[in-house]
Amino acid sequence: MKGDAHWDAVIVGAGAGGAATAYGLCQRGMSVLLLDAGPWFDPAVDYPLTGLDWDTRDFPKKAGSRGAVSFAPGQKLNDVEPLLTSGSRGLGRLVTTGARWMDEYSHVRGIGGSTLHFTGESHRLHPDAMKMKSRFGVAADWPIDYAQLEPYYTRAEELIGVAGPANQGPRWRSREFPQPPHPLSYASRTLARGASALGLDWQANSRAALSVPWNGRLSCNYCGACQKGCPRGDKGSADVTFIAAALATGHCTVRPNSPVVKIEAGSDDRVTAVLVGHPDGSIERIGTPQVILACGAVETPRLLLASGGLANESGEVGRNFMDTLEVIVGAFHPEPQFGRRGLPADAICWDFNAPDAIPDIVGGCRFYNACAQTEQRGLAAFALRAVAGWGREHARSVRRLWGHELAVGAIGESLPNEKARIDLDPENRDQFGIPLARISAWLDAAGVARLRFMSLKARELLAASGAEDIFETYSSWDWFSATHVFGTCRMGSDPTTSVVDPNCRSHRWRNLWITDASVFPSSGGGEAPSLTIQALSLRAAERVGMAA
Repeated sequence: MKGDAHWDAVIVGAGAGGAATAYGLCQRGMSVLLLDAGPWFDPAVDYPLTGLDWDTRDFPKKAGSRGAVSFAPGQKLNDVEPLLTSGSRGLGRLVTTGARWMDEYSHVRGIGGSTLHFTGESHRLHPDAMKMKSRFGVAADWPIDYAQLEPYYTRAEELIGVAGPANQGPRWRSREFPQPPHPLSYASRTLARGASALGLDWQANSRAALSVPWNGRLSCNYCGACQKGCPRGDKGSADVTFIAAALATGHCTVRPNSPVVKIEAGSDDRVTAVLVGHPDGSIERIGTPQVILACGAVETPRLLLASGGLANESGEVGRNFMDTLEVIVGAFHPEPQFGRRGLPADAICWDFNAPDAIPDIVGGCRFYNACAQTEQRGLAAFALRAVAGWGREHARSVRRLWGHELAVGAIGESLPNEKARIDLDPENRDQFGIPLARISAWLDAAGVARLRFMSLKARELLAASGAEDIFETYSSWDWFSATHVFGTCRMGSDPTTSVVDPNCRSHRWRNLWITDASVFPSSGGGEAPSLTIQALSLRAAERVGMAA
């Protein structure tokens, strides 16, 4: 049904989900308007990695590229967890208030969304992680299974050009990875020896970075600065993959700097339009027969709640918030490790990833080479972050230790609980008068137990690899800095306990769809979510096309 709208579909949010949905719809010949609140980034201009200060730069901040959020009071920390507490030799304790530090939601607004600054891990979800409720009594089951999602994983990997190993255990494949795995860096080979000594599997990670040229894109040059923005286009961010492919069809129009402030509901259980804000404060109404939300697990529930509680018939919008459960441990090795070289997160251990893989704890985790994540890829950053002291003694220490750092990271299952949610801030609003999203994050006892296991195992792996002089540990125990967030518009078959159905469509609103990680019923045992978001979005695009 087109009605009098100019577009067959309007997509709100140009990150992993919105980009993949746009591509899927355009492949079906539908005209798509892809809106995002943030700007375009020009890789050649905006990601300068050739300057002398490259290692102290973060991903660039442009006007509108960070959305404002607020935080509920941080969780009180009842005792000291020396294995988990955040700090470093150079900085000292990062948390001294006795409460969980919550001051950052790590995301990017813009054409490509947070894939612009993601590391580029490209993971399929463990099949057992999709049945957490029926098998383990926690979270909720996915209303679809791995076999239903597998063909869409394959399509997404093919377009992106994912490089990976021949086998990833329970993640069975109908087709091999389109790209061969990346060679392991020197640091990962050292960690591989430690893993072998502990009887752990240590393999090449699956990465959205090209190991050979692909579809006109260059192969990776292993500069290691994926999180600062890829100037060459070898990292498979959404702008150079799905959005580029959607634009090539001639059916897609992309509009940056176009924040949607409200979704307009009509009669007959249909939404009718999106309202877009402009810098001068004016509001533009854009009618459309299909609306797809892909703003992420924080902004999607905010927009629904700010639109009069749209799609919240179950009362579940904003609930079941799951954030990043993470530990990173850095140590010095007697021998140079050259951790600044090679592809970040190039190697991984999946041995504890299954929901029942950690003894006496429900919910899995994974371990990986985290040398890049310690933000010490250059000499200046290393000197500031990792080495204590000042003056000549500090300079001597930097010369002695530079290149010797080795780091192991772990990301684990995040389970929903009643205290973790997204709601509307009662006081703070944006320039259009819309309440900000307020984040309430909470670690339950099981999450702390999982973090403790992750920290101990990371230390064990470092020691087995020959690195025992630990200089830094930081974790989600006292530092909320979420990179992966999920669950606030859960998908399910029961409309009383979920927001969208198995096809990602609102249970009530027949032309309202959600294609981002907010629909995840469970987080998985540490898998990066972008590939699963993209597979779900390609699947949902087929259903949108049939409903149009």
